[in-house]
Amino acid sequence: MKFRTIALVLFIVVLATLGGIVATAFYGESADLPAEAGYGGQPKLPPPETQRVPTLGLVKAVGWPAGESPTVPEGFSITAFATGLDHPRWLYSLPNGDVLVAETNAPAESRHCNALLSVVGGRIMDYVGAGVTSADRITLLRDTDGDGVADVRQPFLTDLHSPFGMLLHEGHFYVANANAVIRFPYTEDVTAIDAAGEHVVDLPSELNHHWTKNLFAGERENTLLVTVGSNSNVGECGREAEMNRAAILELDLTTRELRPFATGLRNPNGLDRHPVTGALWTSVNERDELGSDLVPDYVTAVRRGDDFGWPHFYYGNVVDPRVDTAGWPAPGKPARRPDYAVGAHTAALGIAFTHRSALPENWRSGLLVAQHGSWNRRPPSGYKVIYIPFTHGRPAGPPRDLVSGFLMQDGARGRPVGVIVDGTGGLLVADDAGNTIWRVAARQ
Repeated sequence: MKFRTIALVLFIVVLATLGGIVATAFYGESADLPAEAGYGGQPKLPPPETQRVPTLGLVKAVGWPAGESPTVPEGFSITAFATGLDHPRWLYSLPNGDVLVAETNAPAESRHCNALLSVVGGRIMDYVGAGVTSADRITLLRDTDGDGVADVRQPFLTDLHSPFGMLLHEGHFYVANANAVIRFPYTEDVTAIDAAGEHVVDLPSELNHHWTKNLFAGERENTLLVTVGSNSNVGECGREAEMNRAAILELDLTTRELRPFATGLRNPNGLDRHPVTGALWTSVNERDELGSDLVPDYVTAVRRGDDFGWPHFYYGNVVDPRVDTAGWPAPGKPARRPDYAVGAHTAALGIAFTHRSALPENWRSGLLVAQHGSWNRRPPSGYKVIYIPFTHGRPAGPPRDLVSGFLMQDGARGRPVGVIVDGTGGLLVADDAGNTIWRVAARQ
């Protein structure tokens, strides 16, 4: 561990010295498999190889030149719904059509249990455009004339603590801060909430290596679901640091208690329900430092009581040789295999089913996945929004690119995070490196 972290620190120092000269910086072995091998219901999983010095494939965030935008297929249009935002990451659509965006980033106290790795992680985040100070704000965007561009921009909630998940539920507006769920009284059509927030429950927040917390309505009455990522890659910070982490938790709003809903999910983010079957789906960022081909991120249906195996296993029964089994007893039952892989190190974040969208018919029965993009794969992966077709509630075929062009030779113009279908049926994509929300629609 010490050799690895020192080598990484030296590598990052070199990058910092070069500054804007280097658009893409690589260290370590390249992928043996094409990126497509890590997609689908049966991804290729080569034997794991523990790396003494992990692969890095850093792409510098450069922003969008004036007049340029991401690429969409023929028959679509893409426009900037809102620009000049401060690291927009997550989106939420209110019933009246207003759009809320969490302008946010990791809290200042977020760190790894290894101090040197915290330094390395900070340098990496700076380089790829994710090292900005959190604005700690939710902003309201309203398109009053229906032209696909927000003409009202208003701070909706301020002085939050790295907010991420948002949910309107039973007359209250809930926010998942990095350290707690809070709620506010909500009145339809308001452009700002001035009332003091009510603390609902603390969330696991020590270290907060993975700090994002998402919210979704629970399947049981008066419950919410909360995603909480791990504090480590494969449990190296110890079992105590992972209590109620790497999981989707169920919050009982009557008792204010948290209990596991599904476990063994290294870093779950997006949540949505299939509009026909009602099944809950999530996106998960899998583990690192096994090379460019491992381990694929995934989207999967999640049932109460599921355990997906982190940190001991990935993809059902593949053993991770690095896990200290003395400190981490193996699960008492077989791990659940994920449903659909979406590529190694693509950083799958926001998801949204498209059934209620106004997209063309052959794009209206599947799942959208925003891939934030890799920092540890050669060549880089992700940096796009993909569409996975579904049939009878299940993935049915290879993915298709819907929004791409974020990754160019001079660096990353942007990085997609949150994705929603807005009140008019268009698709909104939060681009945190480009400080823009893009709107995709069928071309008229």
